[in-house]
Amino acid sequence: MRAACLCLNTQRAARAVARRYDAAFRPIGLTSGQFSILAGLNQAAPVSLGALADALGLERTTLTRNLAPLEQAGLIRSDAADGDKRVRGLSLTTQGRDKLLVAMPLWQMAQAGSVEALAPNDWQAIQPALDRLGAP
Repeated sequence: MRAACLCLNTQRAARAVARRYDAAFRPIGLTSGQFSILAGLNQAAPVSLGALADALGLERTTLTRNLAPLEQAGLIRSDAADGDKRVRGLSLTTQGRDKLLVAMPLWQMAQAGSVEALAPNDWQAIQPALDRLGAP
């Protein structure tokens, strides 16, 4: 079962990869999930909760729970979108953009280590297959 099960093996790999990135971000007080949220919000215009959840492959409730510490830390903000208080637009604060700038070299090192761990397979060939696998 262990060798043949796609679900088990992708879950094991995902946990190991997340630990690699978590270790890289630990010195600056971020997790890999928090980095993904900050990176997802690194846009010129605010992003809706639903759009960010879809982009990150998260349930809205999970994303909402993960946004709270980032908002409390002053890294992100949530504002009414287009004057509609029911729709929230999420964006990075200046402090959030600064944190993302500090995090990027750490991400690049973790990314390089992860890509190297795939050898002799090519990340450029694997990535589209993972996209298809992760599609709804």
